[in-house]
Amino acid sequence: MTGDGIFQLFGFLLPAVVTGAVAFYFFRLHTNNEEGRRRYLLHKDSQKNALPIRLQAYERIALFLERIAIPSLVVRVAPKSADKTDYENLLIRNIENEFDHNLSQQIYMSDECWNIIKAAKSATIQAIRKAGMSESDSSDKLREDILNETMDKQSPSATALAFVKREISELW
Repeated sequence: MTGDGIFQLFGFLLPAVVTGAVAFYFFRLHTNNEEGRRRYLLHKDSQKNALPIRLQAYERIALFLERIAIPSLVVRVAPKSADKTDYENLLIRNIENEFDHNLSQQIYMSDECWNIIKAAKSATIQAIRKAGMSESDSSDKLREDILNETMDKQSPSATALAFVKREISELW
């Protein structure tokens, strides 16, 4: 092969290689776009199916928070005896049982939201224990003390419920 033959061969190959490279680039770009579009459609479809389940989980947590709110709890859970320690333990056991029934809901909400719910539960139990340290001598007096102790403050449940509502509003 002479020098002219090599240049002539290079002259034919260069446009073919450039055309092949451009075609490969655009094919790759198209494939990536299609993959992204499919992924988006799958995500959108799964969101459509998951949203009702997530909303149901938030509803159950809202119900939990309402049930452990001290005024609601004290009215709903009546003392079984006159012993204040028994009543204190009954209230705490009731809160723990409610919480245990809703443990699985944590997978549908953010870690921050779940931590606030756990903190509300703990703060409610702590308020009951604090009232239990009072000089009250009967379960009925303990009920009064618990209500009086928490009457002027915003309940931990109300604070947690406000956060849950804010998190739900971000779903839209």
